[in-house]
Amino acid sequence: MFPLYDDNPTRITPYFTYGLIGMNVLVFLHEINLSSLQLEQFFQLYAVIPQELTINWSREWTTLFTSQFLHGGWWHLISNMVYLWVFGNNIEDRLGHFKYLLFYLTCGAIAALCQWFIGMYSAVPSLGASGAISGVLGAYLIWFPQARITTLIFLGFFITTINVPALVIIGIFFVQNLISGFASLQAAANMSVETGGVAYWAHLGGFVVGSIFALVKRE
Repeated sequence: MFPLYDDNPTRITPYFTYGLIGMNVLVFLHEINLSSLQLEQFFQLYAVIPQELTINWSREWTTLFTSQFLHGGWWHLISNMVYLWVFGNNIEDRLGHFKYLLFYLTCGAIAALCQWFIGMYSAVPSLGASGAISGVLGAYLIWFPQARITTLIFLGFFITTINVPALVIIGIFFVQNLISGFASLQAAANMSVETGGVAYWAHLGGFVVGSIFALVKRE
């Protein structure tokens, strides 16, 4: 299931949502013009490297924010930006421009810390806007659970669109990440080695933070 747009109108132009999308795209365009060595060095500088954050917090804490604008590939970028496009504008409308930006960056930073906590001495870079966007999804679920989302659905070779409540599509997102998060812990324990891949615990951490914030600010 892949969201395309919602039926939840906004009262303002979501300049910061557009700006965040633009910044992510610009940084990714820079990434794809780097050599493999340059890209590795770029990630070493600006992605969260858990073991380096553990050893030298005072030098590495800024990566909790810079990592939010890095992506590992086209699909990583496109999927994140589509979710931000669909759900971010309503959260910006609800909070106002500057509070929304603060909310977004805070969710992303805490999400990165959640992933760091799972493997404090991992050398695998953690990057992407997923944690911050998960915070946006958490707030959207609390504030607009019945908003209808036009969603692209793949059934083998058959592709169609359906309209589903936000509660359904965001709920599926959360459950999938919860299952995958615990599965990744089990796999790492069984193999007794470091595992990389999707930062499920960053997704879950961002989602929980966004949900709690929305519950506290619920009117």
